[in-house]
Amino acid sequence: MRIVSGMRPTGSLHLGHYFGVIKNWLELQKENECFFFVADWHALSTKYEDKLNLKSLSLDLAKTWIACGINPEKSTIFIQSDVKAHAELYLILNMITPVNWLERNPSYKDLLTQPEFKEKNMAGFLTYPVLQTADIILYDGEIVPIGEDQKPHLELAREIVRRFHHLFETEIFIEPKALLTETSKLSGLDGRKMSKSYNNSIYLDDDSETIWQKLRGAKTD
Repeated sequence: MRIVSGMRPTGSLHLGHYFGVIKNWLELQKENECFFFVADWHALSTKYEDKLNLKSLSLDLAKTWIACGINPEKSTIFIQSDVKAHAELYLILNMITPVNWLERNPSYKDLLTQPEFKEKNMAGFLTYPVLQTADIILYDGEIVPIGEDQKPHLELAREIVRRFHHLFETEIFIEPKALLTETSKLSGLDGRKMSKSYNNSIYLDDDSETIWQKLRGAKTD
């Protein structure tokens, strides 16, 4: 099976990323044809202020994957913006995707309720699922590993593919299917879910002394 999956380059990965995503990728690459990409254009939808650091963050992310065991001889690893066809297909799909389909996206609706998001309510975030669709179908992705919260995004991708086929009376793309994966419930140092925003994480690039310092101050049962 052909697997397509990506990750945004927003900084160092922590243990939650490893057990929630990379561990699944390591299993998938054993028996499948995998395409793993650094989603740098997706990062711009919410982190456009960090555009100057995006290239170095993207390279660091790819290096981390390889260090964790993602094998370039078994899997295809690439940076999204290096393949301009992503942008071309994204533009074409935007032309045929109804706005109300995008506005019903749960992630978009949730962010609209956050006061600080109003200043960052850009078209790029609204059309984020369209770019996701282009990312997948460009490589004839059959299976996409996702968590439960990503199911609406993948169903939207399938709807966009069906609409494209109907409008242009052709069937050139594969309708991707979801592979629901177990998402990590790894607790952070303060007992909450491990998250960069909570500042409670152990990062994959932390040295041993840093890890011990963090563990000494960690919450225990």
